[in-house]
Amino acid sequence: MASAVDALTVTRELQIDASPETVWEFLVDPEKLNRWIGESAELDPQPGGIYRVVVLPTNIARGEFVEVDPPRRLVLTWGWEASRASSAGGVIPPGGSTIEFELEPSRGGTLLRFTHRDLQTVESAESHGHGWDHYLGRLAVAVPGGDPGRDPWLDGMS
Repeated sequence: MASAVDALTVTRELQIDASPETVWEFLVDPEKLNRWIGESAELDPQPGGIYRVVVLPTNIARGEFVEVDPPRRLVLTWGWEASRASSAGGVIPPGGSTIEFELEPSRGGTLLRFTHRDLQTVESAESHGHGWDHYLGRLAVAVPGGDPGRDPWLDGMS
């Protein structure tokens, strides 16, 4: 997985052994999304629709879908509900940052380009980069039919 943390933006690229249509479903279907991130999800994948994922019991991400162009591009806002205590330079309020997923057919699978921008501090970008490395790695295993197993972060392992 190629990666970068550029000031207040996290970018990643990874090749996934599945079609863009299959990868797309793991971004917008709550049951499939929870195979790689979170315990539960409430998703309404249309512009203005809710994006809410209980990533960990005290870390609840919330925002809304901004752009939904299946199976090529998904843009949503992202932040943390008040229950999340931040250890990384401040709390991003719900909808306070933006995530983009771009899916492109590549080498018989999908090249996923991921961008998380509008993070408030370098520490927050680094913390989110660490989190996205963890979860995008799990996505790359789950999409082609693998089992990433129980998220070790649910048991306090990082």
